[in-house]
Amino acid sequence: MSVLYVIVTATTIAANAGVAIADFAKARFVLANSAELDLPQSWLPLLAALKTAGAAGLAAGLLGARFIGIAAATGLVLFFVGALIAHFRARVFHNIAFPGAYLALAAASLVLAIAQ
Repeated sequence: MSVLYVIVTATTIAANAGVAIADFAKARFVLANSAELDLPQSWLPLLAALKTAGAAGLAAGLLGARFIGIAAATGLVLFFVGALIAHFRARVFHNIAFPGAYLALAAASLVLAIAQ
C-alpha cells in the first residue's frame, strides 16, 4: 500500500466525514448553500448519509476491502459530479471550489485505489 494512497484517502475520509457532520447538524453555511442551490432541507440527512457511507467505504478500502474502497470512491466521484451540476444549474459559482475540491479528492482516491 503506497504512502500517497493512504494520505490522499485519509484526507478524503476526513473531509467527507467533516462535511457530513456539518450536514447532519444543519450548519448555517450548509443551510445557506442548499437554499442557494434550491435544494430542500429535507435532503440534507440523505446527502450526509451518502457522504458518511463514502467515507466509511474508503476506510474499509484502507483496511483491506479493496473492492469496497473502489466502490466508495466511485460513489463519491459521482456524488460530487452531481454537486457540480447542481451548482451550474443554479448558477452558483462563488463557492464552486468546494465541491470541486471534494471531487478532486474523491477522484484521486479512486485512481490510487485502482492502482493498488
